[in-house]
Amino acid sequence: LKLGGYGLLRMMLIMEELCLIYNYFIISFSLMGSVFISLLCLKQIDMKMLVAYSSVVHMGMMMSSLMSMNYWGYIGGLIMMIGHGLCSSGLFCLVNINYERLLSRSMLLNKGMMNIIPSMSLFWFIMCIFNMSSPPSLNLFSEIMMINGLLMWSLFLLLILMMLSFFSVVYTMYFYSSINHGFIYKNLNKFISIFFREYLLIYLHLISLFYLIMIF
Repeated sequence: LKLGGYGLLRMMLIMEELCLIYNYFIISFSLMGSVFISLLCLKQIDMKMLVAYSSVVHMGMMMSSLMSMNYWGYIGGLIMMIGHGLCSSGLFCLVNINYERLLSRSMLLNKGMMNIIPSMSLFWFIMCIFNMSSPPSLNLFSEIMMINGLLMWSLFLLLILMMLSFFSVVYTMYFYSSINHGFIYKNLNKFISIFFREYLLIYLHLISLFYLIMIF
């Protein structure tokens, strides 16, 4: 998705006049699609699908901001691709760590992880708040820029952008609380501890995200 967004950035320089003609259709389609997929995230019980749909929601907003054809939208979309690229990668990594131990991606089985591996709950929390664009995440700066660019294009988009921001927080909180809280799956007889390489992989994601925050 992020490489596709970079390709869109490159093609916009060539097809600027075409983008100005069709940006009304693309912005409307992208934002409404993001709202519908956000609602779909609220009923997901598959961890991997929820993270994937979350990426689609963010990329829909990114495409809309690029199509606004102004400076704020362009820079905001670029930062979103970088920040959310690392954030979604970290979430997929955490999902895989759970999957390798429970052999299930269902949030009905992956419950009570805070009781089993409390150290990973901190990583889940950090990645989730970054995913819902809380300060001081890079996603927050990018969303402020994208919302600014889209509102410069049309103030009528305010309601849709408010809905997107709200639903993003709701499904991310639902995701975190479903995995880390609740009762442990009763048939879970043993749980393999986290390996050093897995901690290292998560730390590399976090270091990259915090380093980029300091740069921007």
